[in-house]
Amino acid sequence: MTLTKTIPPPDRLAIRVVESSAHSTLADDVRCGLLAMPKWLPPKYFYDRHGSWLFERICETPEYYPTRIERQLLTDVAAQIIQATAAETLVELGSGSAEKTELLLAPMASQSGRRHYVPIDVCEPVMVESGNRLIRKYPALEVHALVGDYYACLEQLPARDGPCLFAFLGGSIGNFETTEAVDCIQKIRAAMNPGDHFLLGADRIKDQSVLDAAYNDAQGFTARFNLNVLRVLNRELEGDFNLSRFVHEAFYDVDRRRIEMHLRATEPHTVHLSTLDERVEFERGETILTEISRKFSADDLEKLVADGGLTVTHHFEAPQAYFSLVLAQRSKV
Repeated sequence: MTLTKTIPPPDRLAIRVVESSAHSTLADDVRCGLLAMPKWLPPKYFYDRHGSWLFERICETPEYYPTRIERQLLTDVAAQIIQATAAETLVELGSGSAEKTELLLAPMASQSGRRHYVPIDVCEPVMVESGNRLIRKYPALEVHALVGDYYACLEQLPARDGPCLFAFLGGSIGNFETTEAVDCIQKIRAAMNPGDHFLLGADRIKDQSVLDAAYNDAQGFTARFNLNVLRVLNRELEGDFNLSRFVHEAFYDVDRRRIEMHLRATEPHTVHLSTLDERVEFERGETILTEISRKFSADDLEKLVADGGLTVTHHFEAPQAYFSLVLAQRSKV
């Protein structure tokens, strides 16, 4: 494990970029995914600066309900969560712009004494912007941002005193298959101290028409977001993907209870990735699976958290059971 560049921080803001040979790189993932049959890519590579901006636009569309509903649920219960956890530090996986996170930070920062926020994400510019915004808004808050792979960053958390709340919001746990999701929670548990808490935000099973619409917005932001991963590969791996040769597809698989997002090739062609010295062949109609987004029942979520080694203490549900926030604790023993 090595730590690379540290940006000279303003008062109360530090940014660290975490690298680790023990965790897969973009090159590893692309070789593994695009040379497989069927082809796939991990969704984390959507989120360069432009991809992060596009995702913010998706969250503003009328079709994409999860962000609005989770935000309202957090508005209703954030103070209760902070009271129950007595959190002095908030560690967040997939922090993004941290706009929803402020609903948790506000009641934390209203308490006496210094409070700490440790966002973990892959897009450094967005974390710099959000970190500066937060320290200006909350004088008692210190931000120590970690840029990189979730698991590598969890192994490099700054020293902390007092109770800590770990958060994984936005329904992102749905991007993992079941075994991967349990492994993720187990890795979070390993980073927790006894008595620390974990807050999981997850999307619930609902009518297929609502789900299909959420990932096919009329303004086309989700399509642009999906295609953006090819721009990332062109830039980072000297690729020559022609985005006009692919179309966005997203649909809800009822049997597997998940949304699947694909990029479908509209014609046969070959893509070159110069950095990898690889050629990737596409047939007409062939797809790249770029994301899954699993939907859960209440029982699914509580079992998932329990299988990760944590004890559920509260389960908050949005109206019509559209979304859940599950609060759990690592045993003090």
